[in-house]
Amino acid sequence: QVQLVESGGGLVQAGGSLRLSCAASGRTVSSYAMGWFRQAPGKEREFVVVISWGGGSTYYADSVKGRFTISRAKAKNTVHLQMNNLKPEDTAVYYCAADRRGSRWPPTVDDYDYWGQGTQVTVSS
Repeated sequence: QVQLVESGGGLVQAGGSLRLSCAASGRTVSSYAMGWFRQAPGKEREFVVVISWGGGSTYYADSVKGRFTISRAKAKNTVHLQMNNLKPEDTAVYYCAADRRGSRWPPTVDDYDYWGQGTQVTVSS
């Protein structure tokens, strides 16, 4: 089993930055694609970005392209999400997820096997 724990969320003003981290434990996730999703109140969970197991491929939602950057530190079993130029519409609970099987690229939400509990990001205007 894999446990994922997100951290780094908080309250920030529009235009500010936050860096989220997702720490995996239980087993290594170095061979897993890792993704970030978010869910705002009253809305469905939304894909944000995914990074391949090797780190060489990424796929971003149009809404965050150019503002968010995903990276992974395999030695630390950790994935980071650098979020710049944040907007009020980025306000949501952000979830980290791991795709163990790697059956398609990019993975769909149903392809992810493990999920974290989420971290709140609030962007004030």
